[in-house]
Amino acid sequence: MRFTSRTSSDGVSEQLFTLGEIPGVLWTPEGATGTRPLILIGHGGGHHKKAPDVLLHARRFVAACGFAVVAVDVPAHGDRPKDEGLDRIATENQARVAAGEELAPLIAEFQARVARRTVPEWRAVLDAVQETDHVGPGPVGYWGVSLGCGLGVPFVAAEPRVRAAVLGLGGAHATAEAAARITVPVEFLVQWDDERVPRSQSLALFDAFASAEKTLHANPGAHAELPPTNWTAAYGSSPGTSPDDTTAPSARPTPLHLAARPPERSAAARSEPVCPGPQEPWYSRCRSTRTTSPRSSAARSSGSNPAPL
Repeated sequence: MRFTSRTSSDGVSEQLFTLGEIPGVLWTPEGATGTRPLILIGHGGGHHKKAPDVLLHARRFVAACGFAVVAVDVPAHGDRPKDEGLDRIATENQARVAAGEELAPLIAEFQARVARRTVPEWRAVLDAVQETDHVGPGPVGYWGVSLGCGLGVPFVAAEPRVRAAVLGLGGAHATAEAAARITVPVEFLVQWDDERVPRSQSLALFDAFASAEKTLHANPGAHAELPPTNWTAAYGSSPGTSPDDTTAPSARPTPLHLAARPPERSAAARSEPVCPGPQEPWYSRCRSTRTTSPRSSAARSSGSNPAPL
């Protein structure tokens, strides 16, 4: 790992790095030393490691929770070169959808192909980041929706260091088998009228998680029509971007449970929670408001699915 730049503002240090051909960014508390929880954020399709929603989440986790956060560019995104093979498949998929094929299976197949590259890359990034003095071998969490979910499910299934995950806006077409191997706490986001991921596939993916502790968060609206009030309640502003390169506001729930002690703090600070929200023994929580729509299996199976694009 080679760090190429370092900046700091409002108590958050940002370091750009490269690991082989992988460009990434690491955020930590300014002046941090010692071991701390680490969150890997997977960005959305058409976005990159420093997209506005990634930046806002990263700075929130660092400033409010004392965590470290890392994000890297997915192949053919951000500072990575174009990939002729992936570009060709994307063009072919657009033509297939125009000819009447269903969108969701094509998205799932494409993401599964990319995940075969990103899973070993992201595991190598964890190895390198956890060797630094200001991160260390602490517990790991994962946060990713849309493309970040399609790539995140196989990553979380393969990486034993991950102790909790926030996922969503994804379906079971290509990831149900991997989801069945996930047993860590999961919080999962569904847009009830998602035009990219049929509702039945989203619910099937949630059902596939083997986690004893899992929560479904559901909002009405299309893939990118997440209610800005959720984001405003947690952050005081809306980022104005969406997970997959659209123009609607984006606001995802940000709870994360890391089964480890929080970073050491001063005696004066110990009287206050490390993260907003309730505290539980051996847990560190970052929690915003959430909308949960529990439904019976019968009710879920009767729901109509939106037509694919």
